[in-house]
Amino acid sequence: MADTVIILDFGGQYTQLIARRVRQAKVLSQVLPYWTKPEEIAALSPKGIILSGGPASVLAEDAPRCAAALFEMGVPVLGICYGMQLMAHMLSGHVAAASSREYGLRDVRLNNSEKLFQGLPEQLSCWMSHTYQVEMLPAGFRATASTDTCPVAAMADDQRGLYGLQFHPEVTHTQHGNDILKAFLFEVCGCKGDWQMADFAKQAVNDIRDVVGDGKVLLALSGGVDSSVVAALLHRAIGDRLHCVFVDHGFMRKDEPRMVKEVFTRTFPVTLVAVDAADRFMDKLRDVSDPERKRKIIGAEFVAVFREEAAKLGHLDHFAQGTIYPDVIESGAAPGSTVIKSHHNVGGLPKELGFTSLIEPLRMLFKDEVRELGLVLGLPADMVNRQPFPGPGLAIRVVGDLTRDKVALVRESDAILREEVAKAGLAGDISQYFTVLTGVRSVGVMGDERSYDHAIAIRAVTTDDFMTADWARIPYDVLALVSRRIVNEIKGINRVLFDVTTKPPASIEWE
Repeated sequence: MADTVIILDFGGQYTQLIARRVRQAKVLSQVLPYWTKPEEIAALSPKGIILSGGPASVLAEDAPRCAAALFEMGVPVLGICYGMQLMAHMLSGHVAAASSREYGLRDVRLNNSEKLFQGLPEQLSCWMSHTYQVEMLPAGFRATASTDTCPVAAMADDQRGLYGLQFHPEVTHTQHGNDILKAFLFEVCGCKGDWQMADFAKQAVNDIRDVVGDGKVLLALSGGVDSSVVAALLHRAIGDRLHCVFVDHGFMRKDEPRMVKEVFTRTFPVTLVAVDAADRFMDKLRDVSDPERKRKIIGAEFVAVFREEAAKLGHLDHFAQGTIYPDVIESGAAPGSTVIKSHHNVGGLPKELGFTSLIEPLRMLFKDEVRELGLVLGLPADMVNRQPFPGPGLAIRVVGDLTRDKVALVRESDAILREEVAKAGLAGDISQYFTVLTGVRSVGVMGDERSYDHAIAIRAVTTDDFMTADWARIPYDVLALVSRRIVNEIKGINRVLFDVTTKPPASIEWE
């Protein structure tokens, strides 16, 4: 039985990123809501517990709190940001508004003789995101790190196995963040680090069989990596009782509908129904420019299409989709989190579909973990390593109102970008890259004539978790070639821009 670490979710945007870092260390992590009872946690025999960050203040009357008994279980506990403040507050320390709020990278001075920091430099650049901080330590604790404005940037009580970090070790920006988490996992908790993705696959298949029983499943198959891996899991679990429906909403990348049909009838044969619904989606979206309305309309229309197809297929018991955790947290579905953008495949089972249950086996995984799972399941590498693509497709890569001509501009420019990135041998170095129709028109000169046409933006990022991202340093000669081809080959575009914004503050998609 693999060692388990429980992460209590207080609504922080990085909660599942913590879970992912733990899994990267080959330790099984399980995320539970903060209100989980201590006896339920104890039943899982965890080697350690991590309290996540969160947007609330521990001083608020309705602040989310875990059970006080958690700190008396004899299991090591690590509080991160809000989790550290909550630990201090509940153990009779004092938390107050900071005189100087800390956001982004800050220099943190460490006592590198402490368990969590042994062998590390005395000063690290760490990611901070807090308005409140610990002013007075609880009895038994000592400060183990500080900044110029935060005297308690970390705290420890070795006797009880309780530790706190005001900064976020799980974020890639924090230097040696993984080393700090590993110190907690291995030096404090005594984990062995023997959990494998194959274990997750086995458990996921068993869970699917338990839920489905003898029933049949309708899968919303987009053809992307996530739904493809779900299809593989479901096929392994229930075989021909899986029915896949692929909806072409008219906003897919160039040649993608054809590719999806070929992959899922030849390379990976499943029972597939392909629906061309491009006209009905465009009719619903006519004159709609607000991005949230676009997403909600597309989501509602997906529900309508699947309801119709389900009726044609006869009685089906369960509905499956490829929701992954970045979708969940950006939609505000995690406890206490806020909505960044809504996703058509998040929000629970729509009652009108009439299914017994919703199956989302990837809901706890990040994109790179989904890819790893796909390889474990035997899917082809070229399928598993394809570019991420949002459910609403090119509809949210056209800023403003939609027309078929605008969608075509994005589709063709995106195809040129992908072709040249591949030719340059950069595809494996860039996590996601695409073009966006910005909604801006500008003056240009085409031949001897004045033009007033659209501006296309190139968005390309590098990331290992899609929660934070940096803009990709594409060589200038490649960018020049892409720009030249786009303005020369696509009528209606006279300007190409390159987005050099990180996430945060920007999201990866423009809408």
